[in-house]
Amino acid sequence: MSASSLDLPALSQTIKDWGRELGFQQVGIAGLDLASHEAHLQRWLAAGYHGEMDYMAAHGSKRSHPEELVPGTLRVISLRMDYLPGDTEMSKRLGEPEKAYVSRYALGRDYHKLIRKRIQQLAERIQQAIGPFGYRAFVDSAPVLEKAIAEQAGLGWIGKNTLVLNRKAGSWFFLGELFVDLPLPADAPHASEHCGRCSACLDICPTAAFVGPYVLDARRCISYLTIELKGAIPVDLRPLIGNRVFGCDDCQLVCPWNRFARPTDQSDFQPRHQLDNAELATLFRWTEEEFLSRTEGSPLRRTGYQNWLRNLAVGLGNAPSSIPVLEALHARREHSSELVREHVEWALDQHQRRASTTSLTP
Repeated sequence: MSASSLDLPALSQTIKDWGRELGFQQVGIAGLDLASHEAHLQRWLAAGYHGEMDYMAAHGSKRSHPEELVPGTLRVISLRMDYLPGDTEMSKRLGEPEKAYVSRYALGRDYHKLIRKRIQQLAERIQQAIGPFGYRAFVDSAPVLEKAIAEQAGLGWIGKNTLVLNRKAGSWFFLGELFVDLPLPADAPHASEHCGRCSACLDICPTAAFVGPYVLDARRCISYLTIELKGAIPVDLRPLIGNRVFGCDDCQLVCPWNRFARPTDQSDFQPRHQLDNAELATLFRWTEEEFLSRTEGSPLRRTGYQNWLRNLAVGLGNAPSSIPVLEALHARREHSSELVREHVEWALDQHQRRASTTSLTP
């Protein structure tokens, strides 16, 4: 069936209905003009704010030109899926320094497979209805400016914390894309932003990673430091990380728009292995076999066992001195990884310094 013989507005609405049936909370259709976002990306890269994320600078202009990444692309279908589990007591966990804080998107199963499968199912439904067409699905799997596309598709605006914000859903959602060679009617871009004079996200950042509104220096961001960075965490930033061992949600926690976020009904996103309420010392004692077993199908796998221990060592260094904390650190003092040993020594030194200060206090 040729595109000229299709009722494209009706097909567009049907696609959105199917998307919601497949578990997406919102579906929008974007055109391909990402010029303003491309310029912002180039400025960000030129400033070096991407740190070791070399993939952000790779692929030339494909990231901001979907038709170059997938030749023949005419539209991008942007989809969002809520992921926040029911109350996981986020603020409470951050206030319990002996507990590990894991970014809420990473508590359950890895979202990539689930969302990609649902997008594939959507593509198959379209194909059943209209016959063969060109498409390709993406979920963080290629050079795609997903936030820019979501804004172009009307799903929300890019807020001061650089995340996509939605007036009815906040920011606790995943994004996925379906590139298609169908000339579907594009939705109106989300032309206005609703952050106003609010600067809560900028002010709360533990490591002051925001250069200003809409500009994040990833090299100071806790998500980058605990997930993307492969080597040692800068010493001056370690005390600021607190008990955040995989990612950081602070800029979302304080966003007023997240009052409207709704808990997910996807069972795959529910916490596993009690990661929403785990002791740092307990996690630090996991063997590599336990780590691999308990993070199977989890985003936590991305950091790797060595860097998982690195992150936990920093958390333990920031935790109150206690027998379980000190015993856990001493148990890893002779670890085979120099990276782990160095962070363990730093953590023990933190406890020693605090003990010395306390003993000198009258």
